[in-house]
Amino acid sequence: MLRNPVGGHVPVAGGLAKVGLGYARELAGETLQVFVANPRGWATPPGSPAQDEAFRTGCAEAGLPAYVHAPYLINFGSHSEETARRSVESMRHSLRRGREIGARGVVVHTGSATGGRSRETALAQVRELVLPLLDELTHADDPPLLLESTAGQGSSLCSRAEDFGPYFAALEHHPKLGVCLDTCHIHAAGHDLAADGGVAATLDLLVATVGEGRLGLIHANDSKEPSGAHKDRHANIGAGHIGMGPFRELLRHPATEGVPLIIETPGGPSGHAADVELLKKLRG
Repeated sequence: MLRNPVGGHVPVAGGLAKVGLGYARELAGETLQVFVANPRGWATPPGSPAQDEAFRTGCAEAGLPAYVHAPYLINFGSHSEETARRSVESMRHSLRRGREIGARGVVVHTGSATGGRSRETALAQVRELVLPLLDELTHADDPPLLLESTAGQGSSLCSRAEDFGPYFAALEHHPKLGVCLDTCHIHAAGHDLAADGGVAATLDLLVATVGEGRLGLIHANDSKEPSGAHKDRHANIGAGHIGMGPFRELLRHPATEGVPLIIETPGGPSGHAADVELLKKLRG
């Protein structure tokens, strides 16, 4: 068992198994992440039972842990009743489809407080909308919900490591709740991963905030912007303001033991394959 399987977000237009698994093989990936719906829309497609079965079987045979990324439009802190309603429908769909394809986790962005509402009001709505979804995860193979913080744009509900505290508290530290740490986002939000000890300090704070064992996935992305810029602009590994050293540190920290890394970097297949190969080398 690898300490940190490394892979990428793969395209699935044309079939989860046919296209997604093929792309993962091109990257020499050891894990993968997929969308199960249009990431910029509200549609909730049923999927193909044949492709689901082929995908599950292919992942099992290759030892590839799979993850689902929920659509970007989801925002449980929105003041819009329509957005809130659709967010619940979309999230329920992603969780159900995650179970159907054998996913190990479903990633969702933590959202923002819109319409001038306070963080406290928005988090109260997060509790109202998301706790019932978590309570529906009663099957043994239901994937956990992995919260991904943002780079801190606008009225973000969760961008710094300590922000996971109120978010987890709103959701009663539900056992089906975890974290997806995006290195670009957390760096842009103000945790300087490139500073001496920056990675360890950030991971230590995250564990102190949410508890051990909650880190379920890492989005390994370098950042085109400096720490504190609050801009979500991914760069290839080693080509941004984080640099290669911090990723080596990250791959040795106790909190990342057994946690897969997914790249979401620029460059298409060749760039993705190069990033996967580089992270494997840094893993040692």
